[in-house]
Amino acid sequence: MRQILLFFSILFSSFVSPMSATAADPKTDSTSQWAIVLHGGAGAPPADATAKQLQVRRDGLSAALTAGRNVLATGGSSLDAVEATIRVLEDNSLFNAGHGAVFNSAGEHELDASIMDGRTLAGGGVAGVRTVRNPITLARRVMTETPHVLLSGPGAETFATEQNVDRVPNDAFSTEQRRAEWEKVKAKETAENARRDQPARPWQIGTVGCVALDAAGNIAAGTSTGGRTNKKYGRVGDSPIIGAGTYADNATCGISASGVGEQFIRHAAAAQISLLMQHREWSLQQAADYVLKERLRPGDGGIIGLDRSGKVVWVFTTPGMYRGAADSSGRFDIRIGNE
Repeated sequence: MRQILLFFSILFSSFVSPMSATAADPKTDSTSQWAIVLHGGAGAPPADATAKQLQVRRDGLSAALTAGRNVLATGGSSLDAVEATIRVLEDNSLFNAGHGAVFNSAGEHELDASIMDGRTLAGGGVAGVRTVRNPITLARRVMTETPHVLLSGPGAETFATEQNVDRVPNDAFSTEQRRAEWEKVKAKETAENARRDQPARPWQIGTVGCVALDAAGNIAAGTSTGGRTNKKYGRVGDSPIIGAGTYADNATCGISASGVGEQFIRHAAAAQISLLMQHREWSLQQAADYVLKERLRPGDGGIIGLDRSGKVVWVFTTPGMYRGAADSSGRFDIRIGNE
């Protein structure tokens, strides 16, 4: 009997000892497979940008990526990571979302955002909000607190009041740089050169977004923007529209887009990438290349995405894209322009 008890004691210890000896700190758990990718808009830095200016932009992307990475590395959800990442970008005046949003043709700011849960295909978006400090947070509340997908204008503002989200005056989104850009664009956009069939121009693109895969295998995606400089008041682009600028499905991928919103809407670009993966069994890279390079026009914009295995992809037909990625293997990668 003593020998039998000894045998089971040794057997039991062989299972529990390694666990107790190497109990993982949740802050550094290397066994959890997660990944995150973000963008700060399609486009390249100005040719005369200084090294200091470029570094400031890198630092902004890095701060946002760190916020999302920290959520995932401590076992947080992909939805929490996406919201945390985009909130940092919305609060950074360098990016066209939240503080730092571009001016519309009336000299004001109208903000759009959306978020999607790849586990349930639930999504939420807001369009044309004017006083919401972090539109991505309100978009998530639309998803979780209403039966709807998209709220716009005064209705979205009323909902923001009901949800007690942070509010600011509309001019809190203004920066002198954006005002100067707006003055220049007003002079360029005449009736003749603003025709519908004109190729994309630098001031028409600029958005922020994030896609994340958490340790539970759930994908989430989100996008936020101030739109295009000198846009018609009331204009809504692809960023708040599920399937156009944002899409997430655990079975395939998550996508966030940046570019000429009208084109991404016309082609249901984000959803189309997912559907190509599902029905043609293409890889994320193949599907994204096809949609960006074959369906959309050259220069229309770019996407970031990741598939259910955590493989990160970014594709753009603009001169560059502000972007970055991190994952549980230790990757932490920030890129600007066509790097």
